[in-house]
Amino acid sequence: MPRSIQSLTLADARRIIAAGEQKAAELRVPYNIAVVDAGGELIAHARMDGAWLGSVSIAIDKAWTARAFDRATDEFSQFAQSGQPAFGIHTTNSSRVVIFGGGIPIKVDGVVIGAVGASGGSVHDDVIVARAAVAGFELSFLESCG
Repeated sequence: MPRSIQSLTLADARRIIAAGEQKAAELRVPYNIAVVDAGGELIAHARMDGAWLGSVSIAIDKAWTARAFDRATDEFSQFAQSGQPAFGIHTTNSSRVVIFGGGIPIKVDGVVIGAVGASGGSVHDDVIVARAAVAGFELSFLESCG
C-alpha cells in the first residue's frame, strides 16, 4: 500500500540529513543541514564536526524560507535584487527570509510537505548538498511505496 504523507517525519528528516551529510563529506566541507515540516517548524538539524557556528541559523532559515514560500531560495536571488519586484523581501519575517541558494522545498505529488536547508560552503555547494538531501528523501520515499 502506498505511503500517504502530509508532512515530513523525524525519520524522514534523519534520512534527508544523512543524504546531505554524505554529499558534504564527498565535497570535504562540513555542513549544517536543517529540515522543517509542512508547517515550517524545525524537525531536525545537524551540525557536522567543524561546520561554522554562524551557518546554523542560516541553514534553518533556508529551510524555513523554502517552506514559507514553497520555492527554492536560489529563486529569490533572481527577483530580490535592487530594482526587482521583491527587493527588500529579506527584511520581512524578522529578517528570516534567505535570498540565496541552499533551501529547497520537498514535495510529494505536487504538495509541499517540508523543506531542507544547507549552509557551510559556497552557495553553489550549498545547493548541491540540499539537492542531494532532497534526492535522498525521494529515493527512500519511492522505496517505501514500492
